Amino acid sequence: MTEPVSGQLGTGDPAAVVSDLRVVRGGVEVLHGMSLTVESGTVTGLLGPSGGGKTTLMRSLVGVQIVASGQVDVLGRPAGSAELRHRVGYLTQSPSVYPDLTARENLGYFAAVLGAPAGDVDRVLAEVALTDAADRAVSRMSGGQQARVSLAVTLLGAPELLVLDEPTVGLDPVLRADLWSLFHDLAGRGVTLLVSSHVMDEATRCDRLLLVREGDLIADSTLPELLVRTASEDVEEAFLKLVRANRAEWDGDR
Repeated sequence: MTEPVSGQLGTGDPAAVVSDLRVVRGGVEVLHGMSLTVESGTVTGLLGPSGGGKTTLMRSLVGVQIVASGQVDVLGRPAGSAELRHRVGYLTQSPSVYPDLTARENLGYFAAVLGAPAGDVDRVLAEVALTDAADRAVSRMSGGQQARVSLAVTLLGAPELLVLDEPTVGLDPVLRADLWSLFHDLAGRGVTLLVSSHVMDEATRCDRLLLVREGDLIADSTLPELLVRTASEDVEEAFLKLVRANRAEWDGDR
């Protein structure tokens, strides 16, 4: 049997482990001792209102966020380690490509930087449904198309963990459904995905849910478990009940 290479996860190891993570920005504590685990080979949804700490948590996972305290381990290594650069793909909310280049030119450039295999550019263009627009300048694309070019860059190479910040925002329902199908296809190949969204309905597309609000993790569960636990009909109702319960507990501790 072939042994795992150094740094490679063994069977059953989590893709990410966050322990008592605190982040302070501008003198304000943004994350309040957050702890969670992202299981390998899953599509985990990070859901909650805008401004609740989702992006800060994602930046911490990819190692670009200064943290006040706590531990963040990704693929068996401290977040931000040099050996993780080719193993973790990160999609930011804003398009992170060159507007004066075409989609294909952008992808060709980033493929060369990453040392991605031949054929990867065409593969990722097809996966994000941009083959027909591949030779159009990014500046002439719609916001949704620009976001898909950025997603295609994230898919280059063979990242083991994809951290996707609002990847479906601004997309039409058909394309959103296609991308979620792609996410589950990637998970079926062993890739782990952490996908953030402020649209609660997207919870139905996730294997597991992390619900955050105002820098706190208020639920870490599957959707069926969450609905049973809160006696709710849908995730939005469950979220509101958890918020009210947490508020009542906080008020009682004052």
